[in-house]
Amino acid sequence: MNDRIEANQAAHGDLSPRVPSSLPKAGGLYWGGKWHAPSRAATLSCMNPSTGKPLRDVLSGGTEEVSAAVAAARAARDTWARTPPLERARCLREAASRVLGHAQELALIDAANCGNPVNAMMFDAQAGAKLLEYFAGLVLEIKGETIPTSNGSLNYTVREPRGVVARIFPFNHPFMFAAGKIAAPLAAGNTVVVKPPEQAPLSTIRLMELLEDVFPPGVLNCVVGGREAGAALASHPGVDAIALIGSVQAGKAVLRAAADTIKHTLLELGGKNAMIVYPDAHFEKAVAGAIKGMNFTWCGQSCGSTSRLFVHDSIHDRFVDALVKQLPSLYRPGIATDMRTTMGAMINRTQYERTLHYIEKAHEQKATLALGGKHPAEPALADGFFIEPTVFVDVQPDMAIARDEIFGPVLSVFRWRDETQMLATVNGLEVGLTGSVWTQNIDTAHRVAAAIESGYVWINDTSTHILGAPFGGHKQSGQGREESKDELLEFTKLKNVNVLLGGI
Repeated sequence: MNDRIEANQAAHGDLSPRVPSSLPKAGGLYWGGKWHAPSRAATLSCMNPSTGKPLRDVLSGGTEEVSAAVAAARAARDTWARTPPLERARCLREAASRVLGHAQELALIDAANCGNPVNAMMFDAQAGAKLLEYFAGLVLEIKGETIPTSNGSLNYTVREPRGVVARIFPFNHPFMFAAGKIAAPLAAGNTVVVKPPEQAPLSTIRLMELLEDVFPPGVLNCVVGGREAGAALASHPGVDAIALIGSVQAGKAVLRAAADTIKHTLLELGGKNAMIVYPDAHFEKAVAGAIKGMNFTWCGQSCGSTSRLFVHDSIHDRFVDALVKQLPSLYRPGIATDMRTTMGAMINRTQYERTLHYIEKAHEQKATLALGGKHPAEPALADGFFIEPTVFVDVQPDMAIARDEIFGPVLSVFRWRDETQMLATVNGLEVGLTGSVWTQNIDTAHRVAAAIESGYVWINDTSTHILGAPFGGHKQSGQGREESKDELLEFTKLKNVNVLLGGI
């Protein structure tokens, strides 16, 4: 009977009954090719944001566990660096194959643990596999140069692995980051220690289980933990480079912790990104782009979301009307482990209450609520961390929702008339990750793209990432570039060799 019920639920899109059997069995502390369970290790309770119920407990490491993982990575460092590039590529491709073979299982774990819809998380699993394959294909591109000299000597450069790389990533795309962000450092010949998000570590633990026999012991290591573990990695003298995806505040903390050992840092940090709509923009496509750019699927929990929407006065009211009419039918909060769900839950109570605080603040500062702004009324969603898609208009530059990265499903709409004043507002923040320009005038498109102070600009599009195109921010939105050959080279160091020919 239970089997028939589960099969019927799955046929209609509800994968919730499959969650318990999909969860990883290991504890969360993996280094040197083995799982560890130190008696001193703390435990961390993993929750389901859609239901507010516990999934399972995992082990949580601190300074001692980080030191053990780093020691294992250093022990494997030289051997992995000497491993032929094509052998490293073979390992990465095998990892990609295993990810694809378990894509639905991994997507379901993420849906249950981070609250993003399982259907969308399937694409995250595929994206992680693509990054593994992409960097596997670049292993022979780690090249040096020869430099002409005036004395007839041979002068050349070589790129070498940095050594031990620590990677810390957030809760909004746990598995995509877990799989995708190990690819470049491993391809370049580094060993890696990952620290998954304490709010949603389960898919990373499952990845470690799947890859246990793919990489030699010590090449890939994992420490689940909170801020203590992250700080320990950033400051550890045995870590040669650290890469973080996170908030501006977290990035500053990593820079401070890494300063004593002057370790290389790669930071992809927060944004409060602008989408600008000109009067001549294709109206229907621009409305769809504004909705897409907010990443409502994962409740706006994306650093690249275009959460500031600047619409020209001549089309503003019609644009807002169209947007608020379309949005509820496209994105409706639901249980994340159901294949029919188009918008999931906030990661935890902290983020849920933070977003509601900003909504309340917007009311206080006299922004006008055009849509949403509350917990959905459906009884089935009562215990989860759900917030309706929310749109405010009459937003002014000094309002909190206009300046702070909320990391929630809140879109702030600005009315603009003067381009110079509008661009000053767009660029008036200390962050600059992405931007978007909508116009059918090619001169305007390129001119405004050049004027926007951000690292990644879309023209007549939003949210799309192109594999091979460098992604990263300006100002306090980070340093370095990812998702491209630039990311691969971030994890190498340059050495110059000068040979005085005939000088012996």
